[in-house]
Amino acid sequence: MRWYRERHALSSSSVEGVLCLKSGENTMALSKRYNPGEAEPRLSNFWQEAGIYHYSPDRPGKVYSIDTPPPTVSGNLHLGHVYSYSHPDFVARFWRMNGRNVFYPMGYDDNGLPTDRLVERRLGIRAQQVGRSVFTQKCLQVSEEAEKDYEALWKRLGLSIDWRYTYRTIDELSRRTSQLSFIKLYKEGLAYRREAPAIWCPECRTAIAQAELNDIDRQSEYVTLAFPLVDGAAGETLQIATTRPELLPACVAVFIHPADRRYEGLAGRKVRVPVFGQEVTILTDPGADPHKGTGAVMCCTFGDTADVAWWYTHKLPLVEAIASDGRMTAAAGAFAG
Repeated sequence: MRWYRERHALSSSSVEGVLCLKSGENTMALSKRYNPGEAEPRLSNFWQEAGIYHYSPDRPGKVYSIDTPPPTVSGNLHLGHVYSYSHPDFVARFWRMNGRNVFYPMGYDDNGLPTDRLVERRLGIRAQQVGRSVFTQKCLQVSEEAEKDYEALWKRLGLSIDWRYTYRTIDELSRRTSQLSFIKLYKEGLAYRREAPAIWCPECRTAIAQAELNDIDRQSEYVTLAFPLVDGAAGETLQIATTRPELLPACVAVFIHPADRRYEGLAGRKVRVPVFGQEVTILTDPGADPHKGTGAVMCCTFGDTADVAWWYTHKLPLVEAIASDGRMTAAAGAFAG
């Protein structure tokens, strides 16, 4: 077999210069100029029609299964998606060439808050405006359109995926599987109902996961407040610095570090919360940082994860000062609304 370039006077309807592969009596001419717009769709269609990447459950031999996290349907794919999905494709091709029966499907995570927000951006509607059933149908419509674009890009990249096994987290099988898993957890006593704090978005009106949060740095400042000691002398106060004075109506305790000598003898005594007047107990806990603020910290339900931990550990009362719409509740008195 040998390569050579033909140098012939070609007709005006021919390509100028061809690269030929000659073997025996057969010659295959290749165009001098590669046309990706023609070649890539043709090859992609051939790979799919020939079933080159198809998984067969009946095929003998070992199965190599690849379960990649399905991309979230929240907008357009970007370079990071291409980079991350290239890696498992290298692995799939390696094991396929080594004789394994490779199971490599593609999925789409279209059952969650990111897809909700995508629908809101594209259609300019909110679930609260149009109702649950209408909004659900719009989510199905928009996510399906986006997933077609995703698949077109993956195929253009040549990912060796078996598209026959494509799944969606919003489809009937995925939802049914999730429901059955939850029922199993419930029957085993691992899932239960209780009143507990959750990360809540007042704009989306839904609980959100820690993984859906983006941390940002903001310039803030401490506000130092005087908490009068209930059984103290006139004018005797405990100074507390806070960045969340709006949570004063939800203050349920004050914490100091057990080894902080500045506050010896205060544990177990009570202070009166400024403005709102409720009396709360001074407690000790190693989580109180003597070097932060004044070293004394108020525990409010809830300002951060430390408040949650103290609430659980010390079995403190729960006061809801901020409602699900982000407004102050009746606990804030004159500041409600």
